[in-house]
Amino acid sequence: MSIRVVAFNGSPRAKGNTFHSLRTVLDIMAKEGIEGEIAQLGGKKLGGCRACFMCMRNRDRRCAQTDDEMNFFIEKALAADGILIGSPVYFSNVSAEVKAFIDRCGMVAKFNDDMLKGKAGAAVISMRRAGATFAYSAVNFFFGISQMIIPGSNYWNVGVGLMPGDVLNDQEGVETFKTLGLNMARLLKQTRPGTAR
Repeated sequence: MSIRVVAFNGSPRAKGNTFHSLRTVLDIMAKEGIEGEIAQLGGKKLGGCRACFMCMRNRDRRCAQTDDEMNFFIEKALAADGILIGSPVYFSNVSAEVKAFIDRCGMVAKFNDDMLKGKAGAAVISMRRAGATFAYSAVNFFFGISQMIIPGSNYWNVGVGLMPGDVLNDQEGVETFKTLGLNMARLLKQTRPGTAR
């Protein structure tokens, strides 16, 4: 059985800098034998958590809100061995769609025996100028409280660019994403049940 990673693209620009950043990480992981896919989160009409606590009562690994695609994305996260969350920086934080995913998937996970526990998770942030560490932290706080394992890189997983594709000109950012891909692949091979250590 293969090791799988889902990369959530939290930018409404489906082929923007966040996409290129995630693709850089996934391409390295593919060379290490890890399967990956990009799930387009940004641009979807995803509402925030309503604090209804139905996920606590139902404990069915689903959000009780059924008027959007959130449960589709939660299922993608559950089926994966590793999760990348990519976001552009909007006013020094993640996009609204990423925040909705963090809040709702996070609540469902907490009330379902920390269902993401033990998975690998990494933030991949693209920015124009500043605020990336706040967005990076927001994603990592989600992974941490979910008892996920966060691989590091040789710098924070941040790329700089304005127009789509500009991030590929940020040599340091690209190298950071490539190193992340190698480290996450190594982590998954070591921690996935049944994999030789």
